Amino acid sequence: MYLTFDNPEYLWFLLSIPLFIITHFWFLKRSRGKAVKFANFETLKRIAGDKLLTKNMTHLVIRMIIMFCLIITASGANLWVKGLSNQTNFVMAIDSSASMTSEDVAPTRFDAAKTYMIDFVDNLDSKTKLGLVSFAGATIVESPLTDSKSDFKLALHNTKISKTGGTDVPGAIITATNLLLADPNQGKSIVMVSDGVNTIGAFLSDSIDEAIKYAKKNQIIINTIGLGTNKGPLGYLPEYYNISSSYDAGLLQKLANETGGRYIYASSANELAQAYTLLNKNSNEKYINFNFSFTALIIALVLLFLEWGLANTVYRRVV
Repeated sequence: MYLTFDNPEYLWFLLSIPLFIITHFWFLKRSRGKAVKFANFETLKRIAGDKLLTKNMTHLVIRMIIMFCLIITASGANLWVKGLSNQTNFVMAIDSSASMTSEDVAPTRFDAAKTYMIDFVDNLDSKTKLGLVSFAGATIVESPLTDSKSDFKLALHNTKISKTGGTDVPGAIITATNLLLADPNQGKSIVMVSDGVNTIGAFLSDSIDEAIKYAKKNQIIINTIGLGTNKGPLGYLPEYYNISSSYDAGLLQKLANETGGRYIYASSANELAQAYTLLNKNSNEKYINFNFSFTALIIALVLLFLEWGLANTVYRRVV
C-alpha cells in the first residue's frame, strides 16, 4: 500500500498549517489583551466560566484537518492497495549475462531458468498477455506483450546468452515496465530471474532506486527469483581457473519488497520449479486504485459543516 500524487507540488502548502497554528494563538493572545484592558476580566471569567477567551482547541483541530484535506485533494492523492485481478499481464525478465552460464544449477542457471519458465507460462490464465526481455550489458526486448503462448515460447527458445558484458538490472526494470504500459488497465507484474549482480548501473547514483520509483509510479509488482549460489564455477571458464560465480540476494530482495512482490531463492532446479509454482498461485495480484482526493474532499466538507454548527451552538459565546 502506498500513495501517489498527480500534483505533488501542492504538498508544499502543508507548510502553511504551522503558520495557521501560530496565527491562531497570536490572535487569541491579542484578544485576551484587549479584554483585560477594557473590562474587568476576573469578574467576567467568574460569571462566564472558563469558556470565555478559551483557546478553543476543538475549532483549531477541525480547521487544521480541513486545511490538510483540501491540500491533499488539490495534490491529487491516490491510494494504491494490492488486491486481486481477473487478469494480470506479465513481462518475464531473464538475466542473460555470462554469470548465468554457471553450472551450480544444472545444466546451467540460464537453461534451467528457461526450462521452468515454460511451465510457469503454461499454467497461467489463457487471457494473460506475456512479454519477454533479456538483460546483460544491454536490455533486449525478445517479445512484446502477446496473448500467444506459442509466440512467447518461441521467443524464449531463441533467447541466448548475451555477448555484451555486464548486467543492467535497472535498465531491465524500466524496459519491462514500458512493455506493460501498452495495456495499462490490466494488472501488471514483472518476474525477474537473475543472480542479482548489478554491474552496469552500479556506477550511476541511485540507479536502482530510480528504476523502483518508475515501477511503483506505474503500479508494477516485481517478483524476483534469485538463482544460484556462490560456489558454482563460471561455465565459460575452465574449472582450473578456480573462479566462482557471484550471487547477490540483497538487490533482488529490495526490488520485491519495495514493489509489493515476492523474492524467492532457488539454489537448485527443484527449488526453481517450486518458485515458479508459488508465483503462479499468486499470479492474479495487482494494485487497485482508491481516489483518496475525493475522500479527503468529503471529509473536509463534513468537518466544515461541523465546525459551522459548533460555532453557532456549543461555542457560540466563545471568542
